[in-house]
Amino acid sequence: MAILPVLRLGDPLLLQKASRVSEFDNPDLDNLIEDMFETMAAEEGVGLAAPQVGASLRIVIFGFEHNPRYPDSNGIPQTILINPEITPLSDEMENGWEGCLSVPGMRGLVSRHRHIRYTGFDPSGQPIEEEAEGFHARVVQHECDHLDGIIYTHRLCHPLKFGFTDELLQSGQLNSTDCL
Repeated sequence: MAILPVLRLGDPLLLQKASRVSEFDNPDLDNLIEDMFETMAAEEGVGLAAPQVGASLRIVIFGFEHNPRYPDSNGIPQTILINPEITPLSDEMENGWEGCLSVPGMRGLVSRHRHIRYTGFDPSGQPIEEEAEGFHARVVQHECDHLDGIIYTHRLCHPLKFGFTDELLQSGQLNSTDCL
């Protein structure tokens, strides 16, 4: 396993639509996923998309039991989701502060669907179908956006609701529990 470099905002690969995975249950796919989990853990992330580590494939991983960056957040089951699709299950939207391993040290206020269904496949090609609400739904939507070349900064509620995490915390606009 290896810790991969995380591409940062400005890298053109982050703005491209990723390719569908067509071959499942193979060592290259398994190695990439293992490296993604190693990278996510090293960065203390709660999710990661393959394009963020230079692989333009429709793969996202997410999940944690306890995370020092989100001490007040409930855990999310560790998930590997390949070729995902998201369906909103209500019109209810929820604003929340997000960050990104590709935009380190910054946060922005983003509106997301509060309740979703996500489908896709596991690494062996078996179908996955789950529902998610709240923070779990936000993480899934954030990571899946990467597969379409969308960074959370493209979805800001307002351009003035974006800044460096430290300054947003210091000014009281952001609480430590508001971060993704």
